Amino acid sequence: MLPSTYEAKKYEDKIYKIWEDSGFFKADVNSDKEPFTISMPPPNATGVLHLGHAVMLAIEDILIRHRRMKGYEALWLPGTDHAAIATESVVIKNLKNEEGIANPRSLGREKLVKRIAEYVKKSQGTIRSQIRKIGASCDWSREKYTMDQSLNRCVNEVFKKMFNDKLIYKAERVVNWDVSLQTTISDDEVEYIEKESILYTFEYLSAKQTGGEPIFVATSRPETKLGDTALAVHPDDNRYKHLVGQTFDVVWPGGQEIKVTIIADHTVDRKFGTGVVGITPFHSKTDYEMWQRHKDKIKSKPIQVINEDGKITDNVKSYVGMTAEECRNEFVEGLRKEGKLKSEKKYIQQLSISYRSKKPIEPLPKLQWFIDVNKEVVEWNNKKMSLKQIMQEVVRKKEIQIIPDRFEKIYFNWIDNLQDWCISRQIWWGHRIPVWYKENKTYVDIQPPKEQGWEQDTDTLDTWFSSALWTWSTLVDTKLTKDFSISLEDILKNSPEFQKFHPTHVMETGYDIIFFWIARMILMTTYSIKQIPFKTVYLHGLIRTREGKKMSKSDPKTCIDPLNIIEQYGADALRMSMVIGNTPGNDMRLYEEKIRGYRNFTNKLWNASRFVLTILEEKKITNEQPIKQENLSDSDQWILNKLNLTIKTADKNLMEYKISDTGQLLYNFLWNDFCDWYLELSKGPKQNPAVLYHVLKNILILLHPITPYVTEEIWSHLPGQKNMLIKTNYPAPDKREYNGLSTEKIINVITKIRQLRAENKIEPARKIPITIFGHEHLETLKENKSEILRLARVSELTLEEKGEKLSNASTEVVNGIEIFIPLEGLVDTKKEKERLTKEISNLENYLKSLKAKLSNTKFTDNAPAEIVKGEKKKMKEAEEKLEKMKEQLAQF
Repeated sequence: MLPSTYEAKKYEDKIYKIWEDSGFFKADVNSDKEPFTISMPPPNATGVLHLGHAVMLAIEDILIRHRRMKGYEALWLPGTDHAAIATESVVIKNLKNEEGIANPRSLGREKLVKRIAEYVKKSQGTIRSQIRKIGASCDWSREKYTMDQSLNRCVNEVFKKMFNDKLIYKAERVVNWDVSLQTTISDDEVEYIEKESILYTFEYLSAKQTGGEPIFVATSRPETKLGDTALAVHPDDNRYKHLVGQTFDVVWPGGQEIKVTIIADHTVDRKFGTGVVGITPFHSKTDYEMWQRHKDKIKSKPIQVINEDGKITDNVKSYVGMTAEECRNEFVEGLRKEGKLKSEKKYIQQLSISYRSKKPIEPLPKLQWFIDVNKEVVEWNNKKMSLKQIMQEVVRKKEIQIIPDRFEKIYFNWIDNLQDWCISRQIWWGHRIPVWYKENKTYVDIQPPKEQGWEQDTDTLDTWFSSALWTWSTLVDTKLTKDFSISLEDILKNSPEFQKFHPTHVMETGYDIIFFWIARMILMTTYSIKQIPFKTVYLHGLIRTREGKKMSKSDPKTCIDPLNIIEQYGADALRMSMVIGNTPGNDMRLYEEKIRGYRNFTNKLWNASRFVLTILEEKKITNEQPIKQENLSDSDQWILNKLNLTIKTADKNLMEYKISDTGQLLYNFLWNDFCDWYLELSKGPKQNPAVLYHVLKNILILLHPITPYVTEEIWSHLPGQKNMLIKTNYPAPDKREYNGLSTEKIINVITKIRQLRAENKIEPARKIPITIFGHEHLETLKENKSEILRLARVSELTLEEKGEKLSNASTEVVNGIEIFIPLEGLVDTKKEKERLTKEISNLENYLKSLKAKLSNTKFTDNAPAEIVKGEKKKMKEAEEKLEKMKEQLAQF
């Protein structure tokens, strides 16, 4: 017998251990079953579980459990990411704070990397145990880590192949430099925030120099003007046309001398500032590109003004060693003294910050490694294509489906604007670039050169380079990767797991990393192995607070700790709360009361199961009994019909990745159909143990992918079930046809009586007399009279075929059945009429204001579509309520 209450923490760890120890999560590479594969997006090896992880794990676990129960050979491959920049910065911070090592790099590369590796090894257990807590049924025997030897082999193979295909090259470009972390970051790792800044407008060229009006320039970074090589104007700007092509000498405060050439470029915004832009090639990507277009006309060469530490270089003698901000203040003060500063205005600027450190980015010229995304040298579908073109084609031709499909437009727009990918990072932790130098020679291979005297490139690869290979590099035979005489192509051909489980079937992740990771996996996998990495991309939204705010570590009050929630309410309650209402691509709000509500659902399931198991025990049922058609009551047929529909719909939904719909469907079936109606009807003489067993059994199977713990525990108490629920087959609809129409009518009648009671403010516990004119349904009503009396709280039930409408009674018609509640003695008629009259007046005024709002084109044309839709919905609901209240008033 089940205990009286369900305490999640009493069961969850124990059940998970049994699952894992029994090998139920392991996929069989030798089976002939159809495969279904998910590669788990690897969390940081040194990280902790947050709600984003929890959502991803819950959704993927639901899919993998469903397919496993459907008979697929389901592989969910787990792993962790080395998170190069994040991990190195944490260890460096720890060494400084805990061991007093002022400059951890003074340890040398080998020792520091060793210390980082030790830290990762010690930390990995934390995220592993937390993944287990959520109930993730992943194949731990195949766990991978992005720094594993086998993955490093794949990384080096792909680098070498791209280098040989002239897709990887080294060049000096202006890159995004993170001063705080001392490394470059990619364009996709740059975030933009709004910040109040000052727009300085000052005289750049005097009237004497131009022979007419002086030229003013407006900028928020005047210190970079010390490195200008040109002034750009729009070619159609008549104010400056006559100056295009001329070169001027400029002497700035402090004595810095520069030469600037006036150039014309269509990208200049004539309306911003003065319409003149100073071009600093080494401190702006836009300026660098413009300089590239016009460098033959520009007389002076670019200089670097700011260095890697964010300080002024010795190219600018007067300000050398200052921070950029100190230089700005000094420079502006100098302009002010010389009478050249025209104005200082506050404005809101889009500031570029690092996704990693959250500190401002400094565009700097650096010699870096890049991947060329535009060169048409890649063989794909018998055509020579660029990496960008392949990325577009596989989605456009639906080889890869993105859910929801509206993100395809965003995906294509991003690819259209994709620039060459900077893949080198100036840190020590990560996959080291497999390039060696000796004198003027360069050696690129998967192994170091055998000769002495070669020095390896000091940079490491962008973390996304290795994780972009995740879906297939995790499936190669690790033994084969140790044999360097075998090519990558042969490794893949002779790796059974790769052959069976790739391409993977679905990549589930947050929409916020579609460009960081999803797009790069498509780019690198289609190039490397001539396969797509996955067939479907399922994008979940962000989890937000009750008020719609983004949860942030910097504001702990906004965060929900999934581990604390699991401790309080159980993993099943958390899983349901993250699934129901969480539609692909849309953000959802999550708060403790919502999670508590789904804890109530697990309690409801527990109590309903306890009720059924008690009946089975009383009837001495020791195993599942066959359902005999001749023994079925109408209510039995009704629930069996509902169950068939639920099984069919739930299965279809999960096959189509409609996970929220599935959760809501099963919630309604258990709570409403089974508990509120069928179990209540089963408390009477129509009890059928075989049907109770059958329906409960299928409820547990259907709910298992979503709420695995509570269903597994209840299953262990179900008579005659020897196997664990996790290994049970997913149900198919019963092929028999059932009726249950009479029960549906009785449920509608009872529901309508309850509704009338509520509308007339009749106490729920008070028994009242009811009159019903059944017309052609009279016999059905008579057969179910006891159910109506009990479930509608009726003291006296008068059933007639038809009759005259009762006066002073609340009335409703449902399916042709007339229901009357005599209000005499139940309701104070005078007070009720006064209340209704007042509420009708208030509602009419409310409707009047809503109609005025919606007839105002200023509102409907300018307000967000969702707001307008919401107001229309309010109006419709108010109109329906008004009509109902007028009907109630008429009854008096």
